[in-house]
Amino acid sequence: MNEVIQRNCIDLLYRQSYAVLFANFVIPWPVAYIFRGAVSTQAVLGWVAVMYGLTVWRILLARRYFARANDVSLAPGPWGWQASLLSWMSAGLWGVVGWVGFATGDPQLVAFTCVVLTGLVCGAVPSLSAFPPAYAGSLVAMLAPVVVQCLLAEGETYTTYLFFVACLSAVNLYYSRVTFQTLRETVQLRLENVNLVHRLEQERDRAQAADQAKSRFLAAASHDLRQPIHALGLFVAGLAALAERGDVLAEKARDVAARLGAVIGNLSGLLNGLLDISRLDAGVVAVNREAVSLERLFADLSNEFSASARGRGLRWRVRPLPLWIDSDPVLLKRILDNLLANAVRYTELGGVLLGCRRRGLSVEIQVFDSGPGIARAHHGQVFEEFFQLHNPQRDRTQGLGLGLAIVRHTARLLGHEVRLVSVEGHGSMFSIRVPLSHTAIRRQPVANQRVDVNGLGILVIDDEPTVLEALVNLLDLWGHRVYAGASVDEACQRHDDALRQGSAAVDLILSDFRLSGMNGLQAIGRARRYLGQAVPAIIITGDTSPACLAETAASGFPVLQKPLDATLLREALNAARAD
Repeated sequence: MNEVIQRNCIDLLYRQSYAVLFANFVIPWPVAYIFRGAVSTQAVLGWVAVMYGLTVWRILLARRYFARANDVSLAPGPWGWQASLLSWMSAGLWGVVGWVGFATGDPQLVAFTCVVLTGLVCGAVPSLSAFPPAYAGSLVAMLAPVVVQCLLAEGETYTTYLFFVACLSAVNLYYSRVTFQTLRETVQLRLENVNLVHRLEQERDRAQAADQAKSRFLAAASHDLRQPIHALGLFVAGLAALAERGDVLAEKARDVAARLGAVIGNLSGLLNGLLDISRLDAGVVAVNREAVSLERLFADLSNEFSASARGRGLRWRVRPLPLWIDSDPVLLKRILDNLLANAVRYTELGGVLLGCRRRGLSVEIQVFDSGPGIARAHHGQVFEEFFQLHNPQRDRTQGLGLGLAIVRHTARLLGHEVRLVSVEGHGSMFSIRVPLSHTAIRRQPVANQRVDVNGLGILVIDDEPTVLEALVNLLDLWGHRVYAGASVDEACQRHDDALRQGSAAVDLILSDFRLSGMNGLQAIGRARRYLGQAVPAIIITGDTSPACLAETAASGFPVLQKPLDATLLREALNAARAD
């Protein structure tokens, strides 16, 4: 900032010097006329010629400066000193006038000299104060000869002149200092205003880009949501038509159920992707950093993707390093899952390589593919939601266009740098840079244990009748004892009724988040007070607002998002029982 301010002050020095240069062209002739009888004509003309020469020199210097003023590498200091040197030389010529005027002893010439020098000393304050040495040196060069003459002469008159010169110098040096400080503050304020305007323009551009992205996001999401819901409605209508004809054959029912499951799977995938982005934007995703083995991470990824890659006829290669990195293993694996899934999905010939390179105190994990590549113009767009470069038909088997958006959000959350290198027609390389870990903790793999969750007593709270009925029906089919209600009081009443008839243990509470008159967290609290113990609980919700995500994340309860996947519900019941 100081260098920028100095550059602007030097610029002002050159711009404001034109008033002084104009005075140097005009004033010498009246001075020469007044001094024509005191000094020879040759001396006067020589003095005028030298003054004009210096003035032209200063004009040429100013023009050369303005020709290079836009050069950011221009050092302002030397230009300030060059202008100062020429100002001192011009002031020295005016000092010669003071010497001659006082040396003659003619009162009229002395008075005229005082008027000229006073005007020049005062007039130079606004012109030269942008660079203080320029004004201070000029003042000394202009008044020093007068001071010497006053010291050499005798009499109270010259002592008065000395006092006058001292006062004039002090006052003008003070005003020069004030002017310089004012100029600096003005320049600084102007620069701050320019920066503020620049930041406001950036914020405006970001807001406009966000608004456009939101419009594209909603348009794409609306299309991709409507398609499976449309198919779902048609399948349900077809199933109803079959039922009207009589009993539905088991084979036909299984076929329709499978198709319904596929449609619901597509719908759930889209909603889960949107939920992931909402969670990342809301900042409710917890980051649990630890030492992660690259070899173990690559082995897990290889087990997951090698079969699908070879199934598509692609070469699959993995090149790990025996290093440990510092990251969240779950979130990092999710990033690499998305990158590898895209690489396998869009590569038709060639292969996919998962490798890494050490970069100082970090490791760059790289995913190479020999796919169609990405044009440079689209490098930023591919990380936007629902943007799919090679899927204009929005074929959901080719993904939903959320994978790279999740990669961007997750990498930002982890503080990892994501990089894309790609040439259209020559494949792509996505990479993520992760810091090395200083501690490597060896962990033994934990065997999967399946807990029998049959026969759980579950308190279910949901104020949506159709959802409550469907959930109760599913839990009944799985063999659980269910005490359900549209409110916590109704569910507790059902449990109380069952309790009067015998044993009715409650092992788990399932509650919707949005309920009439309260939220799910409050309902769980009331149910626990009724039961007299901290029974494990699970929140089920379709609310993806940042406030809901933050509140449910802070509660510590497991959260299942609607539409609810039966497999995820089983796993959640299993985990709750295991705890």
